[in-house]
Amino acid sequence: MMRRFSLSQRLTLLFILLLMLCATVACVVQMYTSMQYGNAMVQRLSGGLAQQIVQREPILDAQGQVDRSALKPLLDRLMTFNPSVELYVISPDGELLADAAPPGHIQRQKIDITPLQTFLSGAAMPVYGDDPRSAGKQKVFSVTPLRQDGELKGYLYIILQGEESNALADMAWHKALWSTALWSLLLVALFGLLAGLLVWYWVTRPVKRLTADVTGLEQDSISAIKHLAAQTTDLTSGDEVTLLRNTFIELARKIAVQWDQLADSDRQRREFIATISHDLRTPLTSLLGYLETLSLKSATLTPQEHQQYLATALRQGQKVRHLSQQLFELARLEYGGIKPQRERFAMGELISDVAQKFELTARTREVNLHIDLPGPLPLVNADVSMIERVVTNLLDNAMRHTPTGGEIRLAVWQENEQLQVEVADNGSGVDASLRDELFQRPSALNSQASRENRGGLGLLIVKRMLELHGGGIRLMDSVSGARFRFFVPL
Repeated sequence: MMRRFSLSQRLTLLFILLLMLCATVACVVQMYTSMQYGNAMVQRLSGGLAQQIVQREPILDAQGQVDRSALKPLLDRLMTFNPSVELYVISPDGELLADAAPPGHIQRQKIDITPLQTFLSGAAMPVYGDDPRSAGKQKVFSVTPLRQDGELKGYLYIILQGEESNALADMAWHKALWSTALWSLLLVALFGLLAGLLVWYWVTRPVKRLTADVTGLEQDSISAIKHLAAQTTDLTSGDEVTLLRNTFIELARKIAVQWDQLADSDRQRREFIATISHDLRTPLTSLLGYLETLSLKSATLTPQEHQQYLATALRQGQKVRHLSQQLFELARLEYGGIKPQRERFAMGELISDVAQKFELTARTREVNLHIDLPGPLPLVNADVSMIERVVTNLLDNAMRHTPTGGEIRLAVWQENEQLQVEVADNGSGVDASLRDELFQRPSALNSQASRENRGGLGLLIVKRMLELHGGGIRLMDSVSGARFRFFVPL
């Protein structure tokens, strides 16, 4: 049944129950303390009553015996003057010797004398003793010993709150109880209503507002997420509802950022597909055109033209194969199909080996290839084939963009816990408009000239390979030519 109630209703009901419990406990405590206080006051005010009676009225005869027939009129007279008290004469062991009770009112003929001795010893009040007119009740009393010639003959035992006093007290208590209960219910209702309003204002209202914001995610998710992410966080409050709202806002901001990144990645993917389709279509169209020409005019072409057309078709086919291999390799790198097979090797030796493969090309184009290797360098823990591919791509780009008589420089050095490698040339360099997108996927929005100057997919493959090793690459500022620097952690 509680599940049908809202949060504010549950909290209000809980506050009302707690207030009712507190009011009940307060009433019980108040009644108990009031009763204890009243009994203590009655006993303090009338504690010497028994002693005063003994001093003024004879209780024992000359032989030290209790004459019940002579004592009864005295007890009746005393109870007539003060009907709230009940007088008894008790033997030293607690036997009831004389009383003024109506017939049938005495419920026990012997009482416990321990409370009497406690009272006579001066203990803290109230002290309760057995009531002869009740089988199980105890009441405040006054008592004094009855002695003759120094010998204890008994006790004058006075119950200070007799049956009539109890009847009047019960009536008063019932009226007070009903009055207290009525006021308690009114106060509980008043404070329960106030608690409900405060709960609604401080707890339920923020929770409902947060619930409305979060519920909107089911209807129009991304718009609701961005709307929630645009809200400001409250850093001044420390209550749990505000902290929960701040957490939802931060989560919505992260989701919105990730959504924008996914949207941008999807846009780049589509542009990349369009660019690659264009780059594949160009050599394929040329390849098919020359093959079709050879097929249709093979009988009329001279051997030199025939050889020229075949060579052109072969070059275009090699371009298609090279681009398809790069696409396949890039896809494997981006989607985890290639894992580095790490081993320790010397970076300087790898640089020298890669440079030897370009010596013939460098001599042919009259390019000065200079390698700067300092003293002994620490070994790196990386995939040899991947790092070789990185150096080869960078050196091939430098070789293709360096003019005749130019210079290419390779340098290796240690910096902190990294091994830095730099490939620099004095060629035409990289256009300023291409620097920001140099290591990104090619876009269909770029011009054909720009795509050609980017070096195809080689730089993107280089970046992915280095990222798999925890490294990176960047284009450094240079007066002339291009200067690429990458690092690999040791």
